[in-house]
Amino acid sequence: MTKSSKQKKREKARLRNGITVLVILLIMVGVPYAILNYQAGKSGMSIQEVIQRKMVKSEGAESGQTPGATATAEGEKIDFLVRQHIGNEYDEKPMISHVVVEDFDEDGLLDVIVCDALDNFVSWIRQYPVNVFTETILGRDLIAPAHVQVKDFDLDGDKDLLVAVLGLLYPSNDKIGSIVFLENDGDFNFTSHLIIERIARVSDVRAGDLDGDGDLDLAVAQFGYDDGETRWMENLGNGEFKTHMLQNLSGPINVEIVDIDEDGDLDLITLVSQEWEEIYAYINDGTGKFRMKLLWGSDNEDFGSSGIFLYDLNQDGRLDILYANGDAFDYIPPQGKPWHGLQWFENKGNLEFEYHRICDLVGAYSLRPADVDLDGDLELFAVSAFNLWEDLEAQSFIWMENVGNMEYIKRDITNDPTHLIVMEPGDFNGDGLMDFVTGGMYPYPPFDRMSRVSLWINDGSLVSEE
Repeated sequence: MTKSSKQKKREKARLRNGITVLVILLIMVGVPYAILNYQAGKSGMSIQEVIQRKMVKSEGAESGQTPGATATAEGEKIDFLVRQHIGNEYDEKPMISHVVVEDFDEDGLLDVIVCDALDNFVSWIRQYPVNVFTETILGRDLIAPAHVQVKDFDLDGDKDLLVAVLGLLYPSNDKIGSIVFLENDGDFNFTSHLIIERIARVSDVRAGDLDGDGDLDLAVAQFGYDDGETRWMENLGNGEFKTHMLQNLSGPINVEIVDIDEDGDLDLITLVSQEWEEIYAYINDGTGKFRMKLLWGSDNEDFGSSGIFLYDLNQDGRLDILYANGDAFDYIPPQGKPWHGLQWFENKGNLEFEYHRICDLVGAYSLRPADVDLDGDLELFAVSAFNLWEDLEAQSFIWMENVGNMEYIKRDITNDPTHLIVMEPGDFNGDGLMDFVTGGMYPYPPFDRMSRVSLWINDGSLVSEE
C-alpha cells in the first residue's frame, strides 16, 4: 500500500470519527434543547425561564421545600361537631365533586350549591326554615360537573351559576369539556347556556372583569389529561367570547381571580398538577395582558396537588395561598401517598411567597380556615379523599388548632364517612359559630362508611366561658 493510500485511509477515519463526535454532540445538545423548546411552548415560558424553573425546583428539593414527614404536634380528639345528612337520599355510591356555601336566596340562611358527578347535575340544597333542607336540581345533563361559581354573570341583579364541566370524571384526552352558564330569571328558574364546548376537560371556571371594560370575562382551567390548557375568555357581548390562551400544560385544577399585586386590577393564581405540580401567577396590566410568574413548583412529579385556596391566614393584610396535596386518581385503585399533606405559602409582598408545611395527611383535600373557638385566630380544617381506609383509624376529616405564632396541634374529627373530597365552612344556624359542609366521592372501596352531603354543626364546646 502506498503512503498516499494510507494517508487517505487515516483522513477518512478521522472524518468518520469527527462525524461520530459531531452526531453525539448534536444528540447531547439537540435532545435537551428539543425538550426545553417543547416545554417552553407548552408552558408559555421562554427557554431561559424553563431552565430557571428547573433550577428553582432543584433548589427547593435541596432545601427541603418538598416535604416528607413533618413534626406537627398531635393532640387528643375533641368532639365539637354534630353531623347530619342534608339533601337527597341516595341508593348508589355518591360522587359529589364540589359544594358552595352561599345564602343563595338571600333569606338570611345559608344554603348549599352542589355538583353531583354521578347523576350529572347541579343542585340547590335550600335551608328554609332553620335546619330544614330541601334539594332542587337547577341544571341537568352536565356530564361530570367539577366546579360551580355563584355569580351575577349577566349583571341583572340576581345570582347565576357558572359550571365547569369535565365531560368525564376520569382522565381522558378527548375534547369533551364545556362551560355552562345557568341564567337565573330572578325567580330561581334557570336557563342553560352553553358558552363553549369540545375543549379539554374543564376543571374550573371563574368570572371577573379581566380587561377593565365593565363586563365579566372568564378564567378557565382545563385539566384535560396529557393535553390541558389555561385560558381567559374575553366577553365580547351577546354571548360571544374570544379565547386568549395562557398556557398549554396538562393538569390545571384551580384558577383563582384576585388582585394579588394590589394594583387595582384582577390577576390569576393557578394550580397545575399532573407531572408539573406548580403554582403560577398571571399578573394583569389592567387590559387583559398577562405576565406569567412561577410562584412555586415541587420536584416530586407525583406530589398530588389537589387544591388551592386564597386567604389572609396570618392576618397581615396580604392574601396567602393555602395548598393541599392528596390527589391519587393517577392510580387504579387510587392510593394515597405518605408525602401527601397540607401547607401554606406566606405572601411576603412583591409576588414572593414563603413555603410552610403544616402537617401530613394522606389523600388531603380542601384546606380551609375558620375560627371555631372565637378566640380571634384561625384554625385549619381539611378532609381526605384517598386515605388508607384499610386502617380503621385513618381520618377523613381533621383540624389544626392554632396555638399561636402560626403553630398548630393536629386533631382528629372523624373516620366516618370516608372518601371526603370537598368541605366548606359557614354559620348555618346563625349562632355565630362556624359549621361545615362535606361531600363524599366513592370511586373505589370500602363502601361501608358513605355520605353524600353532610352538615357538621358546631356545638360551641370549644368556646371559652371567660
